[in-house]
Amino acid sequence: MSETTSHPSTESPTVPSPATAKRAALAGGVGTLIEYYDFSVYAFLAVTIGPLFFPSGEPAVSVLVALAVFGSGYVMRPIGGWFFGRLGDRRGRRSALVVTVVAMGICCGLLGLLPTYASIGIAAPILLVLLRLAQGFSAGGEIGGAATYVAESAPTKRRGFYGSVTALGSTLGFATSAAVVGLVSTLTTAEQMTSWGWRIPFLISLPLALLCLWVRVRLEDTDEFAEMASKREIVRSPLRQVIKERPGSVARVVGIAIAMNGSGYIGLTYFNVYLIDLGFDKQDVYWTSAIGIALACATFPLAGALADRFGRRPVLLTAYIGYLVIAWPAFAILGATSSIVVVALVYIVYMSFNGLAQVPAFPQFTELFPRRMRYTGVALGFNIGTIIAGGSAPYIAAQLVESTGDPMAPAFWVMGVALVGIVTVLTFRETGRERLPV
Repeated sequence: MSETTSHPSTESPTVPSPATAKRAALAGGVGTLIEYYDFSVYAFLAVTIGPLFFPSGEPAVSVLVALAVFGSGYVMRPIGGWFFGRLGDRRGRRSALVVTVVAMGICCGLLGLLPTYASIGIAAPILLVLLRLAQGFSAGGEIGGAATYVAESAPTKRRGFYGSVTALGSTLGFATSAAVVGLVSTLTTAEQMTSWGWRIPFLISLPLALLCLWVRVRLEDTDEFAEMASKREIVRSPLRQVIKERPGSVARVVGIAIAMNGSGYIGLTYFNVYLIDLGFDKQDVYWTSAIGIALACATFPLAGALADRFGRRPVLLTAYIGYLVIAWPAFAILGATSSIVVVALVYIVYMSFNGLAQVPAFPQFTELFPRRMRYTGVALGFNIGTIIAGGSAPYIAAQLVESTGDPMAPAFWVMGVALVGIVTVLTFRETGRERLPV
């Protein structure tokens, strides 16, 4: 893995202006927010739609299967990462980012139109799985593309700060989906929610996708890509080049993605199922999730500034050591309290560590790869790690509780992925103060 110690530090031909960096951050953040709203709204509706598409005599089994289908969307992410990474490294970052958000919006809208098992039988869950796979294919190109676009458009000393908007967008996507599901749940009865209310959050994605399309088509490609194209540096197969030249960098991205997603998805998705199973009101849980995640997101720009000031490694190590320490107490408090206020406080603290884990990671990823393979390298490593410990995290956590009977079991999962993160960060060389490798 020694290739990460030989990054060139050649200056880009044009130093990005603050205005360019702000436009890039806005486009990346807004698009990622909408894309992750589309992708995560399913998780917040799993308790409702599980029995509709996977009927069973045991409600817990229906929810487990629904969570497994949530995880199935991640199976296609590496393939989507390869496709959009190739498109982004060969045809331009902007082109790939436009296609991902349109495809995701269409798939999410179609989920809201699906007939249930009671209407068409086994075809209903099959169509649901196929649409989730298509969503995963699209999502595979989003984060890598947004992180690359923003990093190439930001000043060297502020990549962490501007890059925080990408992490902010992805996490706020979860908060937005929780808020929308909570609002719809509040405005409908339990029977209405089961009958047709669950469709509304999915259908809302269609106008949101149009909004993001309007934002992204107005962008120009990065100067990095323009220079790469003018100098004929574009490679025929970015994936082959990444595997041949930067396998260690890909492995490091995988390790951080395992730690980041394996811990983060517990707070972003599993906590909702866990709390509802404990007897908390669904509406209270949805609103607590939305508010808790949104408040925690306020720390993300600070995490970016800290990563620029002190480097990526110290901030990432703080995050994973923090998860190692708080995982057990967090689940213990959630299992013992009956107060939704206490739940909210635990949620905010837990998700604040998510900012420290996510924000420095995305610029760090882009700093590991030269521009001719940057989009592909980031997307490949991130999506492999996300398959291993992202979409699978809610299912694994629920299965641990179901099989052991111990509601504290998911805490060990969080501690395990945090250890993976610590070990991986210790193999990094600090790159936060260097120019992007050419």
